[in-house]
Amino acid sequence: MGWLVSCAPAYKQYISNYRFEHTSAVPDYTQLQYWAANPGKHNTSDSVPLPLRSTSSRDSGIDVFFLHPTTFTDASNGGWNADINDPVLNARTDYSTILYQASVFNECHVFAPRYRQAHIRVYYSSDTADARAALDLAYDDLRTAFQYYLDHENHGRPIIIASHSQGSTHAQRLLKEFFENKPLQSKLVVAYVVGMVIPKNYFTTLPACQDSSQTGCFVGWRSFREGYEPEFVIRENGNSFVTNPLTWTTTDEYAPASLNQGAILSKFNVMREHVADAQIHGDVLWLHKPHFPGSFFYKSRNYHIGDINLFYMSIRQNVQTRIRSFWKSH
Repeated sequence: MGWLVSCAPAYKQYISNYRFEHTSAVPDYTQLQYWAANPGKHNTSDSVPLPLRSTSSRDSGIDVFFLHPTTFTDASNGGWNADINDPVLNARTDYSTILYQASVFNECHVFAPRYRQAHIRVYYSSDTADARAALDLAYDDLRTAFQYYLDHENHGRPIIIASHSQGSTHAQRLLKEFFENKPLQSKLVVAYVVGMVIPKNYFTTLPACQDSSQTGCFVGWRSFREGYEPEFVIRENGNSFVTNPLTWTTTDEYAPASLNQGAILSKFNVMREHVADAQIHGDVLWLHKPHFPGSFFYKSRNYHIGDINLFYMSIRQNVQTRIRSFWKSH
């Protein structure tokens, strides 16, 4: 993994310094150690890529609640849910998704809870009952964290929900339970629900965003090489919302790579412009093979790991566009 190579020294130091006081298997969200990102402590989501540091600003008056993807992938581990106090797993989370994904949103207040995430096998196991139970347990943690955040941390500020992969599985449930047809819906700036199918019949009144400035709506996409459509997508039979993160529309208009303002890939402090185009094809987003030195995408047709990073600057800029639109309308 590129993030591990580039962050190895910091990762090792993190492990050597890691301490926790509680051994309970259930996260206690009153304690900062159970938050991968929280404005109350220094964390990797605070990091700003070097090319952006001179122009980056903080504290927009908006909160981002970020639900991180699966980092519990060890094939030798037979458990269904992660140990919330596993220092190696927590460091892996902090120096991958929190650094490379949650940092997109760090011009806002970023909150990212640790949770007893389900093992990656839940998405392909034939043991559907145990897989469902594992996802339910993971969601219960995130639900508890979000309720704590609302009660003690939010203080009435508008909210952005952001997520990737397993985090997006849970983000859809969170939006359904806390926002759709609820008073909190008026506080939703936007939801970036990335890397997972979003069934067209899942929400009743929460709309998909149709342009770059709409608020109170959601966006999402899954990235694959142009010409490739995996079997599981074919089986969905056109039943997923898709947004183009270069145009922020849901049409099949082609968006050239010239619209891509910058990707942050394996080297956090190197921003690469115009590495990927984008076009919606059915249930997914198609990209021509990204071009940058040492690309690990050359042999892959599934760009899931780069869903956010390939469009890092486009998302970062869109966050500010929607925030301005939200304040204007409120």
